[in-house]
Order: sequence, then C-alpha cells, then structure tokens
Amino acid sequence: MALHYVASYKALIIPAAAWLIAQIIKVIIYSIDDRRLRLSYMVSMGGMPSSHSATVCALATTIGKMEGFDSILFAVSFFLALIVMYDAAGVRKTVSVHSDLLNRILDEMFRDHPEFELRFRALIGHTRLEIAVGAILGIALAWWWA
Repeated sequence: MALHYVASYKALIIPAAAWLIAQIIKVIIYSIDDRRLRLSYMVSMGGMPSSHSATVCALATTIGKMEGFDSILFAVSFFLALIVMYDAAGVRKTVSVHSDLLNRILDEMFRDHPEFELRFRALIGHTRLEIAVGAILGIALAWWWA
C-alpha cells in the first residue's frame, strides 16, 4: 500500500530528486575545484549542472510518460521548462554580468579601504552547457524512473 502511495506522487518525487542530484553534483564539482568541501553550493543558484533545468525537464518528462506526450499537462510542463531554461540563460546571465561589473567598480572605488568587503554574487546565471547538462540529467532520470 505504501509503495502505491509513493508511486502516485512521481510528478513530485522525480523532479525533486533531479534537483537534489543536480545540487549534489554541483557540490562535488565545486568542492573539487576549490579543494575544500563547499556545502553552500547545495542551495546556490547557478553553476554546473543547472538544477532549474534538471527539475523542469524531469517534471515535463515524468508528466509525458504518465499522462502521454500528447496531453495538455505535458504541453504546459514543456513550455514551462522552455521558459525556465530561457530565463536561466538570459535574465540570470545578465544579472551575473552586472554583478561582475559592479564588483569591479567597488574594487576600484574602495582600493584604499581593504576593510570594505561588499561583493555581489556573480554565480547566478547558467551557460548553455550547464543548462543542457541539467536538462539531460532531468530527462534521463525521469525516463528511467517514471
């Protein structure tokens, strides 16, 4: 009975699992890169792979497999996934560029004041590769699990 109950919530569980796996991969990648454990990446936006893409692609694929790829629910989730991935690449990437520029301005303005530590976080957006890897992760997980 409990197994049937869990299976009926695949459209919630699989995307959540895709998000969790993407975030764990992100922690591993950036911990290796920084040569220290970086648990803060577990809840961070941006980086490889895109957990946004993994989540929405897992949702769309799960719905497609459960309800049919010709269903209204799949169409809605498919276009939601496209919008989220477009936003991750476009608007969020623009925010990253602006953060980088503002940080350079702050560095220049406060060069003589090393105690000034305000910095804007630049790792917010995603590259196309990060989005593609997240999408592949989400689709593969849902295709296997759903």
